[in-house]
Amino acid sequence: MLTLKKELPFTEQEILDFLENTRTPFYVYDEAGIRNRIKKLKEAFSWANFKEYFAVKATPNPFILQITKEEGCGVDCSSMAELVLAQKAGFKNEDILFTSNDTPLSEYEKALSLNAVLNLDDIGHINILKERLYLPELVSIRYNPGGDFGNEIIGNLEESKFGVPKSDLIKGYKLLQKHGVKKFGLHAMLVSNELNPRNIIMVAKFLFNTAFEIKKELGIDLDFIDLGGGFGIPYKPDEEELDIYYISQEIKKLYEEILINNGLNPPKIYMEHGRYISGPNGYLVTKVFHIKDSFKKYVGIDANSANLLRPAMYKAYHHITVLNKKFEDENETYDVVGSLCENNDKLAVDRALPKLESGDILVFHDVGAHGHSMGFNYNGKLRSAEYLFTSDRKFKMIRRAETIDDYFSTLNF
Repeated sequence: MLTLKKELPFTEQEILDFLENTRTPFYVYDEAGIRNRIKKLKEAFSWANFKEYFAVKATPNPFILQITKEEGCGVDCSSMAELVLAQKAGFKNEDILFTSNDTPLSEYEKALSLNAVLNLDDIGHINILKERLYLPELVSIRYNPGGDFGNEIIGNLEESKFGVPKSDLIKGYKLLQKHGVKKFGLHAMLVSNELNPRNIIMVAKFLFNTAFEIKKELGIDLDFIDLGGGFGIPYKPDEEELDIYYISQEIKKLYEEILINNGLNPPKIYMEHGRYISGPNGYLVTKVFHIKDSFKKYVGIDANSANLLRPAMYKAYHHITVLNKKFEDENETYDVVGSLCENNDKLAVDRALPKLESGDILVFHDVGAHGHSMGFNYNGKLRSAEYLFTSDRKFKMIRRAETIDDYFSTLNF
């Protein structure tokens, strides 16, 4: 079967010229693509008091964060390093949303020093903050209602370590009221990489109904409702892109019907996408080392699962473009593998590709989120460089590749 094509933001000649003086593997991100995704998201939800908080965990690089800042985004942080990165990128106050779990006190202290919005994963943390630090004027709680919202990745939420059940949600808001908190947020992350609009709309309906119940029971008008991230991207070329304008209009109807028509003060709408923004705009460029023909045909490349973990961890599919070769001419079926001492170090399995040989250049698509950021150093593998393909069509280094000296720098010989 003919493999459908995915487009690249640069021409084959542009990347081949760049490769003449650049060592593979490396990541490259499309600046124009990232900006356009943010503009599209903001345009779709322009009817609301809307803010996108880019999920730092997806692509934790200051150049990427600066782009999101210039486009009016805040940042969603989940650790000390992400808070520091946000601070260094110039974010502060309510432009930082701190959603963590199993959180050390030092990280709360850092978040409070930046006047970030705290989104609590456990109501047990309320008294800890009250006794050891302080509670700010605005606090949010992460809600886990249990059940299944039809999402294959998250599945049954009762198996999730994140968020609090309904009874704790109500207890938490009561406790925050008692301690003098004046403004409240509601957060939930109930779907991930979702391509079914119905499931995304269902999440919004559920959270709006929850907000109405909170108003009836506690008299609280929420300052914001954070619908989480979860918008999916079409990793496979035959998958369809989400129609976020349709999704937005359906959510708008629910917002008006459940919240406005029942007299609630209109809450802000927050989202915290990473994958939707940077995912389709990142590429891993790698070179073929060896072709091995044994029980199967194996393509050995200079990247491995330490560079791109998702296929080994999630069985994730990433489309592959082979530069200067057409699938129609001659093709073979390969496992595309790295050099790690693990048999799951396979970036593609039983993949039909143009007939390959040593020196060919492969480009993995849709790796701009949770790609480089999930890298590691097993077998002493070094983290690769990152480049930005700028709006003026230049390749700009935004992270150098690790060296052997970097790898040994924390050891005491």
